[in-house]
Amino acid sequence: MFSAVESRRLYRQVADQMRGLIERGELVPGSRLPAERDLAQKFGVSRPTIREALLVLEVEGFIDIRMGSGIYVAVRQTSASDVPPEDFEGPFELLRARAVVECAIAEEAARLARPEQIAILDGNLARMAAALEDRRRALAIDREFHVLVSSIIANQTLNRFVGSIHDMRMTPYFEKLASYFENAETWRAAMEEHRVIRDAIAAGDPSAARAAMRAHLDQSQLRLSASFGEETTDSTIPAAWRRVGGK
Repeated sequence: MFSAVESRRLYRQVADQMRGLIERGELVPGSRLPAERDLAQKFGVSRPTIREALLVLEVEGFIDIRMGSGIYVAVRQTSASDVPPEDFEGPFELLRARAVVECAIAEEAARLARPEQIAILDGNLARMAAALEDRRRALAIDREFHVLVSSIIANQTLNRFVGSIHDMRMTPYFEKLASYFENAETWRAAMEEHRVIRDAIAAGDPSAARAAMRAHLDQSQLRLSASFGEETTDSTIPAAWRRVGGK
C-alpha cells in the first residue's frame, strides 16, 4: 500500500499517507495508532518527521494526542481549510535551519561584542528570569535575545532573518507543540543556556559561543521531542499500519 517517502517535505508526505488511511476508513475513530518510534520505522523517516506530521494531523482534527496514553484517531470536526500551506515549515525544520545560521552568528558575535552590548544581553536575561511563568512574554524575550546576539554583528539582513525565523513559531502547529512541552522549567533551562551563550560572547571566545548556541538549539529540540504517548512496543498495531512498507 505504501512506498518509502521522498526527501522533499517528508512530514507532509507522511501526514498525507496517514490522512488517507483515516479518510478511507481504514483507521476508525477511537483506534490507537502505533507509537512514534514504530511509525518512524514503518515510514522510513526520523521521529522528528513523524512528530511534525502528527502535529499537522492534530491541528487538522484527524487525531487526538493523549499524553501518557497514546495517539488516537479522532472524530473530525474541523474543515479542510485547516490544512497548512504547502510552504509551511515544521518546528524541527526551523530548528535545523537555526542551528546552521545562529551558531555562526554567535561565533562572530564573540569576536565583535562590546561591553555595552553585553550589558544589553544582561538586561534581557533579567527580564527572562521574571517571565518564566508567562509563556507569551518569555517567547518574546527569547526572540529578543537571539536578535540581540545577531545585532552585535551589525548586519540588518541577519537581524531580519533571525527575527523572521523566530516569528514562524507563532503558528497553530508550534502552539500545539508548546502546549505539551513548554512550561516554567523549560523556559528556565533555556534562560540558563542563554546565559552560557552570553558568557562565551562576553569572554570573546568564538568557539565556546558557537558550541553554546549549538547546545542550546540541540536542547531545544530535545525538549520538544519527549514522547507524545506510550513508548512500549505496541503488539496491537492496526492492520492498515502493518501494511506500511509491505509489512
